[in-house]
Amino acid sequence: MSAALEIQDLGKRYGRKPVLEGVNFSVGPGEVYALAGPNGSGKTTLIRLATGLAFPTSGAVRMLGEDLHSGGYAVKRMLGAVVEAPAAFYPHMTGRQNLDMQAFLTGLEDASARIREVLARLELLAVADQKVGTYSLGQRQRLGLASAILHEPQVLILDEPTSGLDPQGIQKVHEILSELARQGAAVLLSTHHLREVSAYAHKVGILGGGRLLEEVVLQAENERYRLRVSDPEKAASVLKTVSDISSVLARDGLVFFEGRPEAALATLVREGFRVYGLEADYFDLHDYYRERVKNA
Repeated sequence: MSAALEIQDLGKRYGRKPVLEGVNFSVGPGEVYALAGPNGSGKTTLIRLATGLAFPTSGAVRMLGEDLHSGGYAVKRMLGAVVEAPAAFYPHMTGRQNLDMQAFLTGLEDASARIREVLARLELLAVADQKVGTYSLGQRQRLGLASAILHEPQVLILDEPTSGLDPQGIQKVHEILSELARQGAAVLLSTHHLREVSAYAHKVGILGGGRLLEEVVLQAENERYRLRVSDPEKAASVLKTVSDISSVLARDGLVFFEGRPEAALATLVREGFRVYGLEADYFDLHDYYRERVKNA
């Protein structure tokens, strides 16, 4: 399957200071790709580059095979985005009027039914005819997502789309993003809500210091295991070299990994380790991320 969004050796500098260096990944139709990283890791810069709001110093962003920064309006028409703070709507206009203007700008005709649909999905019908200047932060955030999905884009890019939302709002946004991916959209988002995202994301890119430290593939068919073994740190280093093993992490005197347990056991026994126990384990993406960033 061809990638809907490709980030190719992407780099960005401000003067002599590198903010991003050599970032590569892709998002296919129907996939959700989550970006995680501490403050200053380059997430927002990457999102701005991926949406065409900033220009790269090196590398390229390709959307459905076309260069985003030189492809003109036709390429950007395929994109829906929410970047940084809630979208800059006209505060003196109602939510419905703002979406009506967005529909006009994106070339949607007879959009009233579609506007009502997205307002309902984001639970904004009750305030649809109130001025946006009276909206709460969470309502403005949801209106931003409504605006981004209004024209049914093939690629959706969001920077912290659940910022400012209550738990119910967070759940609603994640449900919508999951549904859009099932309908074929490619979704890229930055987030701190890793446990919620791991329920439906396909890949997670962990950023640190402007680089992609690791890409974690979340596959239901890959079971997670924890292993009690002599010298866990050294055992983890050995397992990282095994082709059938992935996402290896030593923590709390245990080794956690995904993949074929028989391959792990055979390798460790052959290398002289003592194996004391092997159990299935739930993969906690949040804990894995914290350890990965701490050890970067």
